[in-house]
Amino acid sequence: MTSGTDGAATTRPTSRDVARAAGVSQAAVSLVMGDKWRGRVAPATAERVREAARELGYRPNLAARNLRMGRTRTALLVVPALTNEFFAGVYTGAARLAAEHGFGVVLYPSPDGIGPARDPFPSARAALDGILASSMAADAVTALRGDDLPLVMLDSDPAGSPGAATVNLDLTDGVRQITDHLLALGHRRFLHLASAVPSWTFDVRARELAARTARVPGATVRTVRSALTVEDAMAATERALHTSGPTLPTALVCDDDKLATGVYKAARRMNLRIPEHFSVTGFDDLSLASAVEPELTTVRLPAEQFGERGMAALLAVLEGHAPDTTPLPVELVVRGSTAPPPRTEA
Repeated sequence: MTSGTDGAATTRPTSRDVARAAGVSQAAVSLVMGDKWRGRVAPATAERVREAARELGYRPNLAARNLRMGRTRTALLVVPALTNEFFAGVYTGAARLAAEHGFGVVLYPSPDGIGPARDPFPSARAALDGILASSMAADAVTALRGDDLPLVMLDSDPAGSPGAATVNLDLTDGVRQITDHLLALGHRRFLHLASAVPSWTFDVRARELAARTARVPGATVRTVRSALTVEDAMAATERALHTSGPTLPTALVCDDDKLATGVYKAARRMNLRIPEHFSVTGFDDLSLASAVEPELTTVRLPAEQFGERGMAALLAVLEGHAPDTTPLPVELVVRGSTAPPPRTEA
């Protein structure tokens, strides 16, 4: 019972009221409001039930339903860091889709993507229905999930994944787009500023860059590693360029935009200009990419869509369905940081 504005008691609409208004059974209302109607209730009927529920102001008793189902309707999203805007986008997409299905998402960091992540609850297995782990080492979530909590891995090796499903971006195609763009401009001497974090996602980038350049006569790749900070990337770039001898690389391929920003700082300190002395590319298309000058050529990753796809996969696993694990396409965004190599390199 609730009180109206005039103080009179009003009755909350029930599933029986919705069933009567929609001309269906209470069982059908339960299936539709629980998002379990597909294949069991006709789409037109499901829409009629939802419309009746909206008109009546009906809200299902989630607490009672969860108790019956043994569900908390809570998922945990584990990410390497809370300060990276890519993971903020992943969370936004995951939480948006989860809310449409009556789920909440708790965001939790595991430093540097290595484990084990500490359990944020007295018992994650009692407090959660499932886990999404983004860009994580496999052992980072072992302590959280035990042997039975459903897990969907994001941006991880499908072959070695401990999860029920793995959802990835098409990183191989992203590196292919970058490399082909630089090769078409005439670049042959590459410096790969690689992440020092041991991770499948960065291994994929290194392998594809090496494979793609190996097909072109005269193309070479030198790799240097850096922690994922601007200052470390600046220092690593300065060391690499000072030890390059008389012939600088003509293209610096960076594992992410933060590393590329470090390259910009190193170039400025060494009185080198981008792209006149060398071209630079990034990966992610963070806000940094359009804040630097010249703006950075980089690969745009659909972070929010990625989060949505991951949550959809977890919901499918929870319902016993096969999730969609097709890699999401990525897009090369060409800006002012890439150009043909210096004329002396032509």
